Amino acid sequence: MNTISYDVIVVGAGHAGIEAALAASRMGCSVLLMTMDIAAIGRMSCNPAIGGTAKGNLVREIDALGGEMAKIADVTGIQFRMLNKSKGPAVWSPRAQNDREGYSAEARRRVEAQESLHIMQDMVTEVLATDGHISGVDTGTGTRIACKALVVSSGTFLNGVMHTGLKKSIGGRFNEPPAVGLTASLEKLGFVSARLKTGTPPRVDRRSIDFSKVEEQPGDPDPQPFSFQTKEVTRNQVSCFLTYTNKDTHALLRTGFDESPMFTGLIKGIGPRYCPSIEDKIVRFADKERHQIFLEPEGRDTDVIYVNGFSTSLPANVQYEAMKTVPGLENVEMLRPGYAVEYDFFPPHQVKLTLETHLVKGLFFAGQINGTSGYEEAAGQGLVAGINAAIGVRGGDPLVLKRSEAYIGVLIDDLVNKGTSEPYRMFTSRAEYRLMLRQDNADRRLMEYGYRFGLIPADVHGSMRKKEERIRTLSEYVSRKSVPPSAVNSYLESIGSTPLNENEKLSQLLKRQDVRLSELLRLEFFTTDSLPLDAANQKDVVEQVEIETKYEGYIVRQQEEIERFDKYEAMEIPEGFDFQRVKSLSTEAVEKLTKVAPSSIGQASRISGVSPADISVLMVYLHG
Repeated sequence: MNTISYDVIVVGAGHAGIEAALAASRMGCSVLLMTMDIAAIGRMSCNPAIGGTAKGNLVREIDALGGEMAKIADVTGIQFRMLNKSKGPAVWSPRAQNDREGYSAEARRRVEAQESLHIMQDMVTEVLATDGHISGVDTGTGTRIACKALVVSSGTFLNGVMHTGLKKSIGGRFNEPPAVGLTASLEKLGFVSARLKTGTPPRVDRRSIDFSKVEEQPGDPDPQPFSFQTKEVTRNQVSCFLTYTNKDTHALLRTGFDESPMFTGLIKGIGPRYCPSIEDKIVRFADKERHQIFLEPEGRDTDVIYVNGFSTSLPANVQYEAMKTVPGLENVEMLRPGYAVEYDFFPPHQVKLTLETHLVKGLFFAGQINGTSGYEEAAGQGLVAGINAAIGVRGGDPLVLKRSEAYIGVLIDDLVNKGTSEPYRMFTSRAEYRLMLRQDNADRRLMEYGYRFGLIPADVHGSMRKKEERIRTLSEYVSRKSVPPSAVNSYLESIGSTPLNENEKLSQLLKRQDVRLSELLRLEFFTTDSLPLDAANQKDVVEQVEIETKYEGYIVRQQEEIERFDKYEAMEIPEGFDFQRVKSLSTEAVEKLTKVAPSSIGQASRISGVSPADISVLMVYLHG
């Protein structure tokens, strides 16, 4: 058997694999990216969209750390929207509709252009470990490849089975074979696997849609790019469209329930709670007379439309007839039916917060193999796994993102400490410090890490430091400047706000809900004042100062909570600690603590089944 060697091998070239491979190679490692189909690198299996509520925050964080997803989304986006702008900034989230083929092509181009990164089209059938350390892999073509670190990011391909009605076929994605052998190999090493399910809706022909019966959903007039390194979005945007199901749709869908693989028990894996199939929706929400359906283009130069909200594994003829009852789709032509896919995953208590596995040193899991759903969740994990794989090869302190500093930290912390029995999806409500983890300040939170690891160029890092200085300068101006009534009362009356009777600090004035700092700074009083122009003329600087001034009280409170959180995170638990030695711990706590193997008191306190009393006992035992 021929043997070749790399520092890091990445298995799977989806969104997790791309980030892992690029990060490790940019950090100085020789990297092999293995995929069963080179043409499928970065393929968008489901909706060709990046971001959305909370997911957009993940993409901005990936970018701040030096990842690639945001840049690819900016280059291939066909529509950009900032969601939840009518609400507070803690829940603002960017989203882009992307060109499906363009995204994959751009991802492949970037991977192929990266130095020290090689691509191999083959399937891993065996993971090799020696004395508890990763040593390499065997492939389906009989090649043995040695490595110092291995990142497995296999998506939905591990023993994948696709279902449409009672018809099933093996595969991890439409017209793509499953990955066979890898699950069994990992189980031989002592890992435990389980099954999950996800699904995708039908695709239809744009030319068969009656657009007079649907609502247009245009992009933002001033679109904001994802990447902090993208100056602006200049391309024309494409509209999406909204329509709704009705009672007739639901009645027709019910006729297929006796052939539904989900209801007849053919599908054993649990599906995503927060992105249910259309048949699941009409059962779980039987009181609702209609459900939203978004008609989303798969690209600029294609007539394929993605029917978002109509994910299903019902028989193809039932899907088709039900869609024809939806306004605008009466004469629709279905290009491809929806389907569900079942696949293996490895419950994530088996990995550390670095995403390295407990059982095998140098082996990392990232993406859907850990039980997540979504491109963004996968990419965030892939980036962390790739960075830590490179650190394991080169030496240095691993990257562990805390819940208090990144949505990626919340994601990994939830997976490891709480586990998941269904595909995990990120929401803003999962982050207790979400006012601090806004999409607009991801660069300020995380770019230092990216620069330290060599993933952020010096000039980009320098620009961020200058931005930080301008924010400080403008904040100081806002906090000390007093404003007379004559300067602002006309403006206040124009927005329906109470006029001033006496001088007021600009910072206090800015706490009013409808007052905008950008508008104030354009008033004559300020333009003729000693205003720090460098800061005042930068839109992102003004936005940061406004948000931090308006929400100052809440931010201070969250910072105090984070300080208490950090105190417990700093209380370390020795690696390999035997929790059975602590006699006062409950039986359940010993079982859960042993299973997860937390590295700190803080992490231990977030494990389901470990009570505050157990934490007190553990603190006394370890730290007096």
